[in-house]
Order: sequence, then C-alpha cells, then structure tokens
Amino acid sequence: MAGKILIVDDVATNRIVLKVKLAGACYETIQGATGESALRLARSERPGLILLDMQLRDMTGVDVCRRLRADPATCTTPIIMLTTNADTATRVAALQAGADDFLTKPIDELLLLARLRSLLRARETNEELRLRESTSRALGFAEGGQTSFEPRTRVALVGASRERAAGWRRALAPHLANVELGVMSRDEALAEASGPDVPDGFIIDASLSRPGDGLRLMSELRARTTTRHAAVCIALDQGLRETAAVALDLGANDLLAADLSRVEDAQEAALRLRAQLARKAQADRQRASVADGLRLAVTDPLTGLYNRRYALPHLLQMAARARETGRQFAVMVLDLDRFKAVNDTWGHAAGDAVLAEIAGRLTANLREVDLVARIGGEEFLVAMPETTLDAARLAAERLCRKVEEKPVELVDGVTRIPVTVSIGMAMGGGGATNPEIDDLMHEADRALLRSKAFGRNKVTISASAA
Repeated sequence: MAGKILIVDDVATNRIVLKVKLAGACYETIQGATGESALRLARSERPGLILLDMQLRDMTGVDVCRRLRADPATCTTPIIMLTTNADTATRVAALQAGADDFLTKPIDELLLLARLRSLLRARETNEELRLRESTSRALGFAEGGQTSFEPRTRVALVGASRERAAGWRRALAPHLANVELGVMSRDEALAEASGPDVPDGFIIDASLSRPGDGLRLMSELRARTTTRHAAVCIALDQGLRETAAVALDLGANDLLAADLSRVEDAQEAALRLRAQLARKAQADRQRASVADGLRLAVTDPLTGLYNRRYALPHLLQMAARARETGRQFAVMVLDLDRFKAVNDTWGHAAGDAVLAEIAGRLTANLREVDLVARIGGEEFLVAMPETTLDAARLAAERLCRKVEEKPVELVDGVTRIPVTVSIGMAMGGGGATNPEIDDLMHEADRALLRSKAFGRNKVTISASAA
C-alpha cells in the first residue's frame, strides 16, 4: 500500500535512513527537521502518516502531536512517535498526546512497515466512512450532533490460561472505567461472537494452546459479520517481532505487552485499548449514519413506506425475475378518494394522519414479499410478485374493504374521517408479451382513472390484463 509519509527528525542522517527504508516499500516521503515545519507540512501536504521524533530543536514531539490532534485538518492523521528513550513514562506521554504507536531507535524495519500498513489501512477505511457520512449529511439524510453519553463497552480477555487473563483484568480494571472486562476461553469468545451481546473488543494472547492460535482466533473473528469491526489487540511476549508483524497484517488493531504486572505497563495497555475502543465506536456511528442515510434516501418519512426512488428499480428486478420464472406479477396504483377534501376540512395534520394510517392498513393486508410504496401525495403503489390475476384481484378488493370499513380516528379521540381508495391494476410476466415497467405503470394509471370515473372505491383491471 503506497502512500506519502512525513518524516520529522532534527538529525538528517535519521531522516535519510528512514527514507531509504520506506522507498524500498514504494512509499513517497517528505521531510521536516522542526516541529513548526512538521505542523506546516502536515497541513499543506496532507500526508497519509507522520513519523515524528520525540525530541526536536524547537519543541517536543509530544507538543507537536497535541497540536496536530487539535487541528481539524490533521486530527485523524496517524502518528508514530520515534525515540531512543523507551521507558514506559515516555510511551504513556506520547499515547496520551494522541500518538497511534511508539517505536524505539534503531527502527526495526519489519515492525515499522507492518505498522505502516496497518495504520494506513485503518485510515483509508476511516476516510471512506467519513466521506460517505459527509455525503449523507450534504443530502440532508444524516442526523447532526453526537451524544455525550458514553455507553458501557465489553472486552473479552482471551489468555493462554484463565489465570493470565484474570491477571490482565486485575491490572487493567483500575484504568478502564465503564469497560466490562470478561475472562473467556477461545470457544467462549467464538460463542459470544454469535450471541446477542457481542463484545466491542478482544485482547487475545498470540499463543493459546499452541503458537499462533491467537492469530487464528483473530482471523475467525474478522471473518464473522458481528465481530468484523471489533477492536482486537494481540498480547505478545517480548521478542516476538515476526509474530507482531504478522498480527498487524492479519488485522490486529494494536499490540499489547502480555506481561501487565507493572502499573506503568497496565496504564499503557489501557490507553491503547481505550483508543481502539473509541475508534471502533466512532466507526460504528459513521456506519450507522451511512446506513440511516441510505434508508432515508429510499423511505417516505411520513408513512415509513418505500418511495418512488426505491419502488421503480424494485419493479425492474421483479420484471426480470418474472422473465426467468415465467410467472406473473401484479402492479396496482392506489389513490385515496377525495383526499383534498380531507385537508380542506380537517387540516393537513389530519391528512398526514390519514396517510400514515392507510399505509399501515395496506401493509397489514398484503404478503411480506409484496411491495408497498408511496409514490405521490395520496398515491400508493403495490407490486405483488408471483401472483395470478385472480389472486391479485382478491387482494385489491380486500384492500378496498379494509380502507373503507373503519374511519380514521384522530388523536383527539373524537374526529373520525371516512376514507375510501380507488385502485387500477395491470399484470406483467407469464406470457409471450411482457410489457415494460413504464407501460405497466401507464396501464395501471389508466385503470385507476376508470375507477375514479365510474364511482370510486373500486378496483379496475387494465384491458390487457383482463
């Protein structure tokens, strides 16, 4: 995965060494020697990732990191801090400032490239979600604002032994308020992944009963729809550099020390885990926003029915299916009779209540496979796949009865509005002649006009169908 990397180090030799390593993996690099140049280049060049030295001439890397995170233009850019000082306090300071990872010099090329691939892949996914969400917002489909409520999250701890996992829980619990930590075996974790309360994150020992079992469990979780987007951290013993690189390439969000007996190490692990859980929660919100946007784009907000944008492509698919099976399908256009009088007499709020009630009656009296859509002000469309003419006629007559038999009662509990519906119906599929959808809709519209002309509250079938 090629991309532009910003290297920030006040020692020219260090920048050159990193540039050579990255060039071999086809990364384009740009360089800066000071904190101010880092801030300027990050805004102007928009790199995919920043390699930032901990100590610069004009400011510390932690200060640069904080300023990058405070700038909307660079707040999501992945940052890897580099230093010769690998003590835990330094790592914690970098993570608290918003760094994504921390590598010590001399830089291990294998781990560096694996971490670059992992972070760039995550950034690409996040940017795609943000783009889709912003498109939904621009179209007016996404809700604005975010709740400040932080829901309780669940994390499964899967260790090589229950004792090790229990030790993780004791070490992490003081640093993870509002996070439920559960000790699980491999089989229990997989069962939870299919249950009603799926964990938001997993900490998995790289080696369970056998070396590599933890990575295989992670692959299983990534392959399942319910846990595909979970925050997964792999716990590693020191020195397993190749396993660490493989874990990142297989989809681990982060790597943690397997030994959390020291308070400083537990604090670092908690910071890393909390960051991944926060990113997971944000991505979930973005995916939900996109899904809501797609739903709103094809749904009528008043009745909850599909709209014309959805109905017509659905009809095309129904027609294609009818051509394959040789079976018929019915298309009905329904129009509420004298609906203007409802608005004029009782007001538009009453008219909206009538539309919503009638939409519910139509849906309740058709099959689940049938399509019901609102395609105009008081006009509805019903499409019934794999239906004979007689069955469709009976269904249409039933809809007329169900609309007429009970007046719509308004919220005041007193006003009752009588409503009837006229229906025009056409049939498609099932024969040598298979009219196009536009022609079927035109036939159903003409049949509806005849229902209106000859008394309303009735079903008329197009001449071609009859």
